[in-house]
Amino acid sequence: MRPQTWLLPIVFAALFSAATARAEKPHSMRVEQIVTIYGVVIARSSFSSSVSRDSFKVEGRVSSAGLARIFDDTRGTITAVGRFDNDRARPKGYVADYESGKKKKRTQISFADGRVYKAVNAPPVNTKRDDWVPHGATDLVDVADPLSATLVPADREADVCNRTISVFDGALRADLRLSPAGRGTLSAKGYQGDTVVCRAQFVPVSGYRRDNRSLRYIRDNSQIRIAFAQIGATGVYAPVGVTAQTKVGTLTLETKRFELLD
Repeated sequence: MRPQTWLLPIVFAALFSAATARAEKPHSMRVEQIVTIYGVVIARSSFSSSVSRDSFKVEGRVSSAGLARIFDDTRGTITAVGRFDNDRARPKGYVADYESGKKKKRTQISFADGRVYKAVNAPPVNTKRDDWVPHGATDLVDVADPLSATLVPADREADVCNRTISVFDGALRADLRLSPAGRGTLSAKGYQGDTVVCRAQFVPVSGYRRDNRSLRYIRDNSQIRIAFAQIGATGVYAPVGVTAQTKVGTLTLETKRFELLD
């Protein structure tokens, strides 16, 4: 699966709000974001979610925007459902449907007992290539889909960035190795407050072409920053801002609406 496809759910996963206390009541959120490159809007997203310290459900729509639609008119929906287990998300199911022009793509992943139970891509991913890196025996254990993986349970802000997030998008298996990078702020409709900023190192593990130049660039050269905020009073953190260098420029996610509905 192409790296830009893999990155989309991550940059579109800026979902929620910030506070400090813990509570078990689910929080319903409405979030709207844009993705820019060189200051030009190339994509938009809108998410509705319900998140507590125990479980989550996220539903969103994404689409290309502005001049980007001339070259790639892409629209899609993403859904993820699961629970939280100590310091990580345990997804149950993930579905991503994309439509680009006349082409349609669908990825559906089922999880059970902390591992991938079944993954279906339509059309299928071509794995019969000389440079294809196959999945190892344990690569699909303790992983999460690109949307669930961005939800970070943490007892303290200091714990948010001290972790490695293992991600599987239906083909590509990769790690995001987080480390602390300071603090930031978010000002959006419905929220103004602080964020926790992490550096993120992208490390492909399996399920990709070894000679893929874009993946190699992101692995070796990209400087990724992810800003996290706590979701209401749940003790779960989620990204509210992302910057990532790609071969075509620096992608930036900006949150425009960040509104608690309950």
